[in-house]
Amino acid sequence: MSDKPTRWVGTEVPRVDGLEKVTGAARYTGDLKFPRMLHAVVVRSPHAHARVRDVRLEQAARVPGVRAVACGKDFPFHVGIYLKDQTVFATDRVRYVGDPVAAVAAETPEAAREAAARVEVDYEPLPVILDVADGMAPGATLVHPDLGSYECVPWITPKGGSNVCNHLKVRKGDYEAALRRCAHVVERSFSVPQVQHVPIEGHISVARMDGAGKLEVYTSAQSPFTVRHLLSACFKLPHGDVRVVVPHVGGGFGGKAGINLEPIAAALAMKARGRWVRVLVDRSEEFYAVVVRQGLEATLVTGVDKQGKVLAQKLLYLWNCGGYGGYGVNVVRAAGYTCGGAYEFPNLWGDSIGVYTNRPVGSAYRGFGMQEIHWALEQQMTMVAQEIGMDPVEFRLRNCLGPGKSTVTGQVLDEHSGRIDLCIRKVAEELGWGDGRKEPNRGRGIACAVKAPAMPNDAASSVLLKFCEDGMLEVLISGIDIGQGLKTVAAQFAAEALDLPFDKVRVRGLPDTDLSPYDWQTVASRQTWATGNAVLRAAENCKQQLLGMASRAFDAPASRLRLANGTVLDPETGRSLPFERLVMGYQFDDGHTIGGPVAAAASFIPEGLIFLDPETSQSPKPVAKWTFGAQGVEVRVDPETGQFTVERIVGCYDVGKVVHPSLIRGQTYGGMIQGLGTGVMEELLLDPQTGRPRNASLTDYKIPTTEDIPEKLEAHFVETPQADGPLGARGVGEHTMIPTPAAISDALFDACGIRVTRMPITAEKVRAALQAKKKEQPTP
Repeated sequence: MSDKPTRWVGTEVPRVDGLEKVTGAARYTGDLKFPRMLHAVVVRSPHAHARVRDVRLEQAARVPGVRAVACGKDFPFHVGIYLKDQTVFATDRVRYVGDPVAAVAAETPEAAREAAARVEVDYEPLPVILDVADGMAPGATLVHPDLGSYECVPWITPKGGSNVCNHLKVRKGDYEAALRRCAHVVERSFSVPQVQHVPIEGHISVARMDGAGKLEVYTSAQSPFTVRHLLSACFKLPHGDVRVVVPHVGGGFGGKAGINLEPIAAALAMKARGRWVRVLVDRSEEFYAVVVRQGLEATLVTGVDKQGKVLAQKLLYLWNCGGYGGYGVNVVRAAGYTCGGAYEFPNLWGDSIGVYTNRPVGSAYRGFGMQEIHWALEQQMTMVAQEIGMDPVEFRLRNCLGPGKSTVTGQVLDEHSGRIDLCIRKVAEELGWGDGRKEPNRGRGIACAVKAPAMPNDAASSVLLKFCEDGMLEVLISGIDIGQGLKTVAAQFAAEALDLPFDKVRVRGLPDTDLSPYDWQTVASRQTWATGNAVLRAAENCKQQLLGMASRAFDAPASRLRLANGTVLDPETGRSLPFERLVMGYQFDDGHTIGGPVAAAASFIPEGLIFLDPETSQSPKPVAKWTFGAQGVEVRVDPETGQFTVERIVGCYDVGKVVHPSLIRGQTYGGMIQGLGTGVMEELLLDPQTGRPRNASLTDYKIPTTEDIPEKLEAHFVETPQADGPLGARGVGEHTMIPTPAAISDALFDACGIRVTRMPITAEKVRAALQAKKKEQPTP
């Protein structure tokens, strides 16, 4: 690649592979909520890796209607939730195609586009790194030469002078000694590409800074308080001077966790005081200009004894984090401490390593790295079982976790931790596993899954419960309902705890950091568990207030009273008071009043969590909870074309307590289909030389439609109560998509004896594998 600087200005910028330098113009002309709103356009890098020699904004600023222009020289501030490795706009270099270099805000979209076209940027191209192997190679070009100086949380370990943005080591037992005792050793490698979240609603943020310096941001996000915190840190503003509001969110899947477009909107708003500025991405940009799921290269070595017990397990996970790792470094960490999946490995050597490349930015995605590592681990378990002549279900049951067994980090599970063995048995039973049934070109496969919430030890949720004059209960939460049914289950918990009719509860979402109770983030399948616990605690407080007033009104001990269908009842006398007589205070016949408006705030934070040892990752309790599950699939294959059909998916998860049967079935089915999509059709393709996206549209990037849904979807649940779960419940929102691809791959092997180790499993790969298998067979 030439190192000669290139200059991009105005109409000199060609349209290449559907990508223009000028992208992101707002498509709306106004909004009642945002009067006199300015429209923003972001100038994005056409290079995957280049030095930024100069950015000139003078010509852009002269375009009529332009009210703000900004680039890295104006805001050289770092931002990132765990590792602050990204600036608002690129300063010294760009690190992926789409990296923001500058932005303009104007009265009309047309003026904004014209101004952005006049931004002049001088680039000096640098070598492009797209694969982790190239990023790890000795002497590799550094994507972040200043990595050693970046600020990060204590439990993230970037390696300065390299492309390693995080490395978690897991060491348990004596792997080398155990390996020498093994009767059979299997080594395999697996690969997972980057994929896009593809939410229905793309990323969009609107910001304004008033004359007093108060920054207001309306944004499509999963984490309003985290957005506020990161904006405050980035721009050095007091938290009280930053307000973040999240309206209804049209899908997230992890892609709207952390922070995304908000700093750009804030920067432009600071330049155009008093004006609302809207920044959004179009559907094409959604594929590469915001975050994606990270890629993975995995190598596993498994050693077993003659009885099929795993004695030694080695795992190397190399994560393709893309140009920045601010959020993705925690995916690397979570994959490390969960590297053994649902199995007990007494001797383990694990490394989970995040590597910078010049791909789009890797971040949170539903499952948070778990589908990727289970793609490798679950196929490996089946392959080991097959090589030693053992049934894959029996092999899993012989090695799976359970009460009294220890995870890879040394945590000993108790009777409340969940039962993967019961999930395996249920799925096997429903599939008719071991019944001897075998039809040509049809196969069955099974895979397990486990996930813990990947969150800081102090991740908290809080709520506020308050009654209206008519006895209606309002529940204020700040978790985001992105389709998982959080508002419904919050209402259920409140109604259950206060014995209140469900239609007398209203849950208020749409959080506003100025007015709403604090919540860390809507990620990690934690809301039913965390917000649910906070609701129950607040409800108990309200209950005691109601009983206390009724006790004085009845002149009866509070211990004798109980709540019943929106009333306080004295079972001994039969007297009762409806809530509406109490919730604003109780007034006696002579006029004097006791109590007052019934309201309560409460919070929940996990207790007893202990940091991982920095050298071995051993800890008695590194995570708050585990959710286990298993899935089985049935497939039919056309051996001539490689086309295959997933006809049936069966899932079973230990959820602690089924809170809402319809919602949990919907979550399960949705996860199965999303898992099907990533497993058999989704992959973000880049030009191998330039790093430019090849399929940044829904024409070329395929996701499942109704035509792809299997004929049969079945959901089953085990209920082993979680000790600290609300009514025993634990999270399951992400888990249902984790094992699907591995189960499909195993089913294909069962059907026709071929193995696909690189996602997605396409008909082309299946046909190629079938043809290769045919060539290997001896001629009769």
